[in-house]
Amino acid sequence: METEQNVGKVSTLLRMKRFFLQSKRVYKITKKPSNEEYKMVVKVTGIGMLVIGAIGFLIHFVWKLVD
Repeated sequence: METEQNVGKVSTLLRMKRFFLQSKRVYKITKKPSNEEYKMVVKVTGIGMLVIGAIGFLIHFVWKLVD
């Protein structure tokens, strides 16, 4: 007869094992990005940061004009 504490430990161990196996599977199918892919990600991220910053600046500017 298993106690509730032992059942909890087994459940935690099973979840950890399942997470490890899923992580291992994902790691196997991933690959290092090429230079072109990396440059594209950097450009898109930079443009996104500029757009969000510009929107924030405009909101702040309009708020100061209204105030």
